[in-house]
Amino acid sequence: MTATPAVLRPHAEQAYAEELAALAKADDRPRPPGWKLSPWAVTQYVLGATLDDGTEITPKYVGARRIVEVAVATLATDRALLLLGVPGTAKTWLSEHLAAAIAGDSTLLVQGTAGTAEEAVRYGWNYARLLAEGPSEKALVPSPVMTAMAEGRLARVEELTRIPSDVQDALITILSEKTLPVPELGIEVQAQRGFNIIATANDRDRGVNDLSSALRRRFNTVVLPVPQTADDEVEIVTRRVAQLGRNLDLPEVPASLTEIRRVVTVFRELRNGITEDGRTKVKSPSGTLSTAEAISVITNGIALAAHFGDGVLRPTDVAAGISGAVVQDPVSDGVVWREYLETVVREREDWDDFYAACREASH
Repeated sequence: MTATPAVLRPHAEQAYAEELAALAKADDRPRPPGWKLSPWAVTQYVLGATLDDGTEITPKYVGARRIVEVAVATLATDRALLLLGVPGTAKTWLSEHLAAAIAGDSTLLVQGTAGTAEEAVRYGWNYARLLAEGPSEKALVPSPVMTAMAEGRLARVEELTRIPSDVQDALITILSEKTLPVPELGIEVQAQRGFNIIATANDRDRGVNDLSSALRRRFNTVVLPVPQTADDEVEIVTRRVAQLGRNLDLPEVPASLTEIRRVVTVFRELRNGITEDGRTKVKSPSGTLSTAEAISVITNGIALAAHFGDGVLRPTDVAAGISGAVVQDPVSDGVVWREYLETVVREREDWDDFYAACREASH
C-alpha cells in the first residue's frame, strides 16, 4: 500500500489540533452558539498562552491584544468582520486561525479575484443534472457561503475588494437578512446560529472595486497595522520561517538572528522612507516590502544555505532575494536600491559582508 504523502500546508485546525483540543478541555467559559471555544479561549489560541496543565499555546499573531479581542467580539455578534490592511499584515493568516478556533474548520473559502463569479458567493448548478432532471436541490451546487449558512459555520472571503462590485453586493442580503433565496426552486436557505463571514481586503486596493456603502455597513472593520517595532517583526519572521522550514522538511540551518534582523531592518527602512535611528531619509521603492516578503527571503536563503552553502545562513544567501523583492521596476527601483546601499548600508558598522553581497547580487 502506497503511503499517503505528507500535506505541504495543513489547514490551521489540522496543524494545531492538539492546542485546540487542550484549549477546549480547559475552557469553562460561555461559548456563543455554534462555537467550539469561548471568545476568551479563541483569543488565547491566537495570541498564545500557557494553560494551567502546562500546555504551551503558540502565538499565531503578534500584535495588539485589543485588535484580536475586537475581531473575536465582532464574530460573536451578527456583524461580519472585515480585516483591512496593507499586504503582509497577516490578514489571511488571522482569518484562517479565527475560523479554525471558532468553527473548527477554515476551509469554507471564497478566493476573490477579478474573475470571481456570483456563483462563488451564492450557488451554482450541476448542468448535466440540470439538463437531465430539471431544477432540483440535487442539481444545486452550494457555495462555501451557502454551506456555512446551512451548517452554522464561518465562511471566509479573501481579497473582497478584488471581486467585481455586482458580485460583492450579493453579500448584502446574506448579511442583512441572514437568508439566501433560491428563486429557481422557490426556497431559501436561512442562516443557522453560528454563521458569520470573515472577509479580508488590501487597503492599497481600494481603487480596484470599492465596497458600496450598503455593504460596508454590514461589516465591522478591523485594521491590521504593520508590526510596530523591529523586534515584533523579527519575532514574526523567525516564527514563520521555523514553521515553514518544518513543513518543507528543509535541512536544519542554525537560525541567524543577525541576517533576519538585517533583512527586517532593510525592509522597514525602505518601507517607511527613513532609517531606524531617524537620521536619514531614504526613497521608497514601488513594492510593498511586507513582512510576508521578508519571510520568503529568509526561507529561500535557508534553502540556499542548506543545499548549496555550508549550512550557515550568510549574507550571500539572502542578498539575491532582497534585491528581487526591492527592485520590482528595474529602472526606478534600481536607482532607489543602489542609493540605499551606498548611503546607508555601506556606512553601517559590521555590515561590510552584507553590503558586498547585495552589491554583487545587484549586478
